[in-house]
Amino acid sequence: MVAGVGQSRQETHTLDRRVCRNVRLKYLLFLPEGCGREPEHRWPLILFLHGMGERGDDLEDVKKHGIPKIVEQRADFPFIVVSPQCPADSWWTAELEALEALLDEVAERLAVDLGRVYLTGLSMGGFGTWRLAARSPDRFAAIAPICGGWQDWWCFPDRLRVLKDMPIWAFHGDKDDAVPVGESERMVEALRKLGADVRLTVYPDCGHDSWTRTYEDQELYEWFLSHRRGE
Repeated sequence: MVAGVGQSRQETHTLDRRVCRNVRLKYLLFLPEGCGREPEHRWPLILFLHGMGERGDDLEDVKKHGIPKIVEQRADFPFIVVSPQCPADSWWTAELEALEALLDEVAERLAVDLGRVYLTGLSMGGFGTWRLAARSPDRFAAIAPICGGWQDWWCFPDRLRVLKDMPIWAFHGDKDDAVPVGESERMVEALRKLGADVRLTVYPDCGHDSWTRTYEDQELYEWFLSHRRGE
């Protein structure tokens, strides 16, 4: 039968099928001293997302920067730290489902205070921090994206509305030639227009490595602990 003038050649259908897939991430797990000795005591947790240069299959690479580097020297670090490694051919923004599954698994196994789960990452991990927080805002008490940003095709700025009640502290170097400081500035500007609780620290005369100063500053961890989800 040939469709007449004004008659659609296309039929309408709806797909309704459950799709499941396996996810796999290698990760480093740091446990503070005393974790697990008192089952009733719950610990705050930081999920750390590394940059593009640490992708691959060697977890030693994840220890090069940020919190995984710091906890190698600080047994008294007062957080559970989960530091996954992104596969070599992927990006954190493509691994959001896997990161959520990782958080679920760690929370099931360990004495995690679910009201004090924090998210941070640098460069590629900064982009991943923004995206994961926007996808799962109810999981995190506060986030700290470092030299990250947001791609316009991720529906900027509409998808940021879910972050308007999230405590956020962003960091960037003003001389960053890999991810321009304008990436963080426009995020902060958009969020402030929504009434969000957001801070931005821009380091003068600082290039892409704005993470070393950030993660070495005890104020960041005190700021994390000052926030609890739902308060």
